[in-house]
Amino acid sequence: MSTATENLQAFRASLLYFRADPAFDDQAHVWHEDGLLLVEGGRIKAAGDHQALAPSLPPGVPVHDYRGMVITPGFIDTHLHYPQTDMIASPAPGLLPWLETYTFPTERRFGDPAHARAVADFFLDELLRCGTTTAMVYCSVHRESVDAFFEASEARELRMVAGKVLMDRHCPEFLRDPVDAGARESEALIGKWHKRGRNLYAITPRFAPTSSEDQLRLAGELARAHPDTFIQTHVSENEDECAWVRSLFPSARSYLHVYDHYGLMRPRAMFGHCIWLDENDFARMADTQSAAAVCPTSNLFLGSGLFDFDKADAARTLLALGTDVGAGTSFSMLQTMNEAYKVARLKGSYLPALRMFYLATLGAARSMQLEGAIGSLAPGNEADFIVLDPKATPLLARRTSHCDTLEELLFALALLGDDRTVRATFAAGRRVHERAAS
Repeated sequence: MSTATENLQAFRASLLYFRADPAFDDQAHVWHEDGLLLVEGGRIKAAGDHQALAPSLPPGVPVHDYRGMVITPGFIDTHLHYPQTDMIASPAPGLLPWLETYTFPTERRFGDPAHARAVADFFLDELLRCGTTTAMVYCSVHRESVDAFFEASEARELRMVAGKVLMDRHCPEFLRDPVDAGARESEALIGKWHKRGRNLYAITPRFAPTSSEDQLRLAGELARAHPDTFIQTHVSENEDECAWVRSLFPSARSYLHVYDHYGLMRPRAMFGHCIWLDENDFARMADTQSAAAVCPTSNLFLGSGLFDFDKADAARTLLALGTDVGAGTSFSMLQTMNEAYKVARLKGSYLPALRMFYLATLGAARSMQLEGAIGSLAPGNEADFIVLDPKATPLLARRTSHCDTLEELLFALALLGDDRTVRATFAAGRRVHERAAS
């Protein structure tokens, strides 16, 4: 396995990163139009104006010239499913029939290590092509799927979070996960992979309807026994799903309360969707430092509903963005920003471009309790960053040539950009993707 670059490197470009949420702080972002980023030993050494930093460079240090482009922290995708890579863009009238028709049959194959590794390799390369350097990833119920994913991530030296799905009811027999065996396998996988290299483990009940009360209880016990692991699951995605949960857990105040009852709300808990939560639910998320992964492309694709940014912000709930592949229709966080903006408008909210880039970088790192490690170009952070090309396509080049403000530039990147906009991706200071110049 290769190691992180040990020698000092310099990168010249415009630099953008955040120190706060732009929704609540007018001085939230850092912007150096002609910037210099210094990287050493896989970490950020310095980031600032080129004129100020260049004289301090030792002789012979290579300067990678990306002038005219923008360097930002690598994107962080907080909700997606790698076993669903091959079934992206599968038609269905809603969430539940989509699961039955496509998801479960596709995930059946992930007990085969060779198949799981082939999909994991493609999946991670696709993320890197789109500028995503960290993701919270659902595997399948098979232990082999987790091993394959983390092996592929380790080979690329990526900061990834993943876990084995727990599911012991309301699913095909070929995916049913016995309660005790699922908990034992999860604990063994935590011991094997959590904090090994840059890998981190997530306890992963699929969603409340497919986990019995015994399984949810054991998941909560695992979470208490391993407080620095992550938790990931789904909540309040679809109205039919919410009605199903009410019938299965009639004593619960809300869908979210089911997870709270079993000890699954705490820091490092990430809840996908959160569309149909009420004010009390969002307040509880804020109190427990649980986070919401907003997944606009999948919510629109399945017709699940529109996330309420104003309601979440009123409670100061931790927020991030997720592609939710394969119900999500793109691996690109730029395309996800595009759809998030439209969802917000349809709900009467407005998402500035600065806020969208925050949610995909530092906002996601804060939601994951990983601020100081990823999501920023501040010194000491891991050197995961990307180079965005405002001239990547003819339309983007034409539009960005008329931008008068940073907000206009970022808005054009978010609304018109895609994987072609990502010129290069770096993980732990090492280039892991570069798009050929056109």
